[in-house]
Amino acid sequence: MKKVFSFLLMIALLIGCATVPLTGRKQMSLIPNSQILPLSYISYKDVLGQNKLSTNTEQVTMIRTVGAKIEKAVEDFMAQNNLSSNIEGYEWEFNLIQDDNTVNAWCMPGGKVAFYTGIMPICQDEKGVAVVMGHEIAHAVANHGRERMSQQMIQQLGGVALSVAVQDEPEQMQQIYYMAYAIGSTYGAMLPYSRLHEKEADKLGLIFMAMAGYDPHEAPVFWERMAKPGGSQPPEFLSTHPSHEHRISELNNYMSTAMKYYSGGKAKKGGGKASIILVK
Repeated sequence: MKKVFSFLLMIALLIGCATVPLTGRKQMSLIPNSQILPLSYISYKDVLGQNKLSTNTEQVTMIRTVGAKIEKAVEDFMAQNNLSSNIEGYEWEFNLIQDDNTVNAWCMPGGKVAFYTGIMPICQDEKGVAVVMGHEIAHAVANHGRERMSQQMIQQLGGVALSVAVQDEPEQMQQIYYMAYAIGSTYGAMLPYSRLHEKEADKLGLIFMAMAGYDPHEAPVFWERMAKPGGSQPPEFLSTHPSHEHRISELNNYMSTAMKYYSGGKAKKGGGKASIILVK
């Protein structure tokens, strides 16, 4: 197995690194946004073309109003802290997809946001939408999609290295190695990184909604509503998302910091230093 470790070490020395805006966390960055964003915009257009957009004027207006406020707050803050290059090329867009069975929302790299009508009853109002919007935009601003793609590239390269390393072993032993690699790389690396992304997006999302004039205290309340519909969650160590209870606890623990960016219903300019350590 020395060949595997040597190969992966060589990759680790060669890979690109970037820094997550506002957190200072180093992240893997093998693909530039100049390549990712055009693909993201094509994918977003395809998704919209394959789904029916909502005709609920009130809800669509709410999505776009909140999105525009958080977009402006993020752009202003990034500009004030000389971080505008991190969102260069973003083409913000906010849409509501008609699908009452899907309780979800997402933001593609480059600021392409989609909500599903299934999440609107849980959002309830503009404040609830701001919680989700801040969280999803945080994923994009933190370049989690780029980092995730980079991780997957490394995972695939690790699998290639393993194939070469065990090619002379008996077939049964090869299968054992492959199974161990799949379990280790998925549960030991990929999923914990996803939980880190969620944690980071939760905290960045609090700041973004606060800067846009929305009280961050609405975030734990939203997740309490999200937990009510029920359904069992997988054990947290097997999930890409933290449990509802853990997420609510983390949000409450971070509330005092997020409130520094809130000015009682008005977008607050500045808000603090650009390098805030959110995830330790």
